[in-house]
Amino acid sequence: MHTFDRALVLGPGSHVGTAWTAGLAYGLRRNGVDLGEAGLIVGTSAGSIVGALLATGQDPGRLASSARQAAHRVKPDPERMGAVFAVLGDRSLEPGEARRRVGRLALDGANPQAEEALIAGRAALIGADAWPERRLLITAVCATTGEPVVWDRDSGVPLVHAVAASSAFPGAAPPVAIDGRRYMDGALRAGPNADLAAGARTLVVVEPMAHLFPREPLNQQLATVGADAVVTIGPDPASVRAFGSNPGDLAAWEPAYQAGVRQAGDVDAQLRTMWRAEADAG
Repeated sequence: MHTFDRALVLGPGSHVGTAWTAGLAYGLRRNGVDLGEAGLIVGTSAGSIVGALLATGQDPGRLASSARQAAHRVKPDPERMGAVFAVLGDRSLEPGEARRRVGRLALDGANPQAEEALIAGRAALIGADAWPERRLLITAVCATTGEPVVWDRDSGVPLVHAVAASSAFPGAAPPVAIDGRRYMDGALRAGPNADLAAGARTLVVVEPMAHLFPREPLNQQLATVGADAVVTIGPDPASVRAFGSNPGDLAAWEPAYQAGVRQAGDVDAQLRTMWRAEADAG
């Protein structure tokens, strides 16, 4: 049974994924498809940044270029990030154990000054400090227990802290302290976390890193949603080229954003009929 008409799931993608997703949303809005109208927005990591921006009614075009300075607040630790990916690539580990091991690596990199810089940078990116009335879910994972969490406006967690935690991938950003615990990137729960959109009649999933990961996990998530119509959008080959080889490269921010704007022109016709039909039905 469907409980609402339209849901939007925005997946992880580091700096280039944030820029590309924002560009895609801006281009679609310019062409008459406002993803911010979704009855539910699920944001994970990079998707939590753009999701918060859309849910609070802002123009995604504000991330076109000036956002680079806001994003450039925390120095990454490539060695720690490599250790994280080694854990995540170990198929012998049960998922909860893998998250706990990653959490230990994250906690070992905890740094109050870097955490303050991360929170300030995310505040500048999203441009809002209060949760919207529109339903917004933001994912994260407890670095100590490995347990996933999903926050909304009733959770008591400040919006900026929720976004900072959701986008704190170990090695790229420090874990974020909330109510006595530290939290890390929501992608460690289940990638784009599309299963959280259960109950939607129409679902749009934007997955900036779709070209790097197998499709089957997302298919499994989508099977649990039961939507009548699903559109998934990942970067096309031209967008992937604009990203370059390092998703965290801030020099690729503007090219990735412009690639998203351009790609919006290729997918807006596919979305417009479905998205507007649901709006009219609503």
